[in-house]
Amino acid sequence: MLEILKKYWGYDNFRPLQTEIIQSVLDNRDTLALMPTGGGKSLCFQVPAMISEGICIVVSPLIALMQDQVQQLKNRNIQAVGIFSGMHKNQIDIALDNCIYGDIKFLYVSPERLQTKLFIERAKQMKINLLAIDEAHCISQWGYDFRPPYAKIAEFRKLIPNIPLIALTATATQEVKKDIVEKLEMVNPQVFQQSFARANLSYSAFKEDDKERRLMKILQNVQGSAVVYVRNRRRTQEVSDMLNKYNIQSTFYHAGLNPTERTKRQENWINNRIRAIVATNAFGMGIDKPDVRTVIHLDLPDTLEAYYQEAGRAGRDGEKAYAVLLYNQPDVDNLEKNVLQSYPAIELIRRVYQCLGNLFQLAVGAGEFCNYDFDLIEFQRRFDLPPTDTYFAIKILENQGFIQLSEGFKNTSKLMLKVDNRQLYDFQLRNPKYDSFIKLLLRMYGGELFGTFLNISEANIAKSFSIPVKDVEVWLLTLEKIDILIYDKQKDKPQLTFLTPRFDFRELPLQELEIKKRKEQNLQKSKSVKHYAEQPNRCRTQLLLEYFNEITDAECGICDNCLKKKKQNKIEVEDKVGEEAGRLKIKQLLQNGAMSLTLITQIMQPVNQSKFQEIIRQMIGNEEVKFDEEGRLSL
Repeated sequence: MLEILKKYWGYDNFRPLQTEIIQSVLDNRDTLALMPTGGGKSLCFQVPAMISEGICIVVSPLIALMQDQVQQLKNRNIQAVGIFSGMHKNQIDIALDNCIYGDIKFLYVSPERLQTKLFIERAKQMKINLLAIDEAHCISQWGYDFRPPYAKIAEFRKLIPNIPLIALTATATQEVKKDIVEKLEMVNPQVFQQSFARANLSYSAFKEDDKERRLMKILQNVQGSAVVYVRNRRRTQEVSDMLNKYNIQSTFYHAGLNPTERTKRQENWINNRIRAIVATNAFGMGIDKPDVRTVIHLDLPDTLEAYYQEAGRAGRDGEKAYAVLLYNQPDVDNLEKNVLQSYPAIELIRRVYQCLGNLFQLAVGAGEFCNYDFDLIEFQRRFDLPPTDTYFAIKILENQGFIQLSEGFKNTSKLMLKVDNRQLYDFQLRNPKYDSFIKLLLRMYGGELFGTFLNISEANIAKSFSIPVKDVEVWLLTLEKIDILIYDKQKDKPQLTFLTPRFDFRELPLQELEIKKRKEQNLQKSKSVKHYAEQPNRCRTQLLLEYFNEITDAECGICDNCLKKKKQNKIEVEDKVGEEAGRLKIKQLLQNGAMSLTLITQIMQPVNQSKFQEIIRQMIGNEEVKFDEEGRLSL
């Protein structure tokens, strides 16, 4: 274990629980690992997979997350590949072949992919050493990010009955843990749970009418890298512009930006060229930046699970960090309204599904795993659909497992020659107008183009051939049309994938009872957020731990409520000391005989008159002093 850890990751020791989890997997035990964000979950399946002969299949919910982990493994000279929607079918074919016959150690796939005939047949030929389920809370309908295809992983697992399974997540309540074990059909699983407490992370929640002003104050008081979360895309730019105006270097991030721009902004922030990034919840998954000092939410999150994950991106280096939640009364009032709005009428959901089929001209029974460029705004306009309700109808169709909508992602264009060397030479002789262009491609990318997908740059080809980029794309598309090569052009638009053959919208098997339960559950989750935000006294860490069924008497001592309590205790102690000093002085004055209360007051000049009078009353009650017949105070 330690040799692998040192060789590929450069660490000398494991973090708490990692050794035990890895040993459980190596002992061929089904394993459930619950570790907080930044706790090192990935190593728990990557290290045992490296030790064992064969390939590890990793099931992951997000394309960006898969791409990030695949790239990180490649950077460490570990062979890894990801298969996701939007890839060319030939590219998928080659990737799966490499998993069977090559030296690939990690294959990242979405849960939907496990259900395809092509994948199942190829998986039967692979030497699989481990099945890892990342973000395992997605399997539970009680989780905050439920994905129905996760529930079908148990079917795929029947193909590899003697192979261990590890499920990993950062956030899971008791219900979710139970659901994960049952839905994955885990056999006598070893369950490891690291405390959800973060000793270095100070949680705070403040009710503020002017949240932007408080944000500025926080960023001025706490130096270092920051993330500011807001609810919608428009607000990301507004808040970022405000920060820049006050000389806090900032940029904004949301899924509507083109992939190149998103990557550039993210990298500027990671490399500390930009101090603050203002983002929607589309930002953060898979981001490994240890030195974030503050995570500030300018809007209430939908769930405490989501809040815990987002806030947990602060202080991964173990140094002091702050997670601050700013809210006002309208935020609280809108929590329930936001949940109700996210469940449009069943009739509208069916209508949206019908319009999607019509948009892409899919016949009933066709379209399984077909990908399409998808413009949501244009779709709403074309079919005269209500914007907000349509968006949430699509989310429900996703959650029910009928479609998948992935944001545009940066995936460099790829090229592969379909013909062999001799066939290409014959083609060049018969079509001299393509000869110099093909020779240029071979000069730039070499013989590996035959039978292998290679990353290409249309801009570099255009520069070398002295033609516009658009012309390069036309040439490549033409050569693809006549079966000389396969051109997988970079996709920068959101992709919509039909995960099942198209249904007649009237027979679409929506789980209406499940949708109703989910709505009720989300209303309950919104109440938990309200309770957390408005709690005036309890330790914030205790509140979060209780939500995840971790009960403790220990207080963190560094959240806003703990600090408020410490301050109050200090004031009470100081008051007590002040009271004792006041009593002593009064007694000393009266040792020389009775004095009027007016004279005593003039001599002592108390700052707090009412407190002074209370001390006198207590001393009379305790029979330490009394009023004589002339109304003077005496011992």
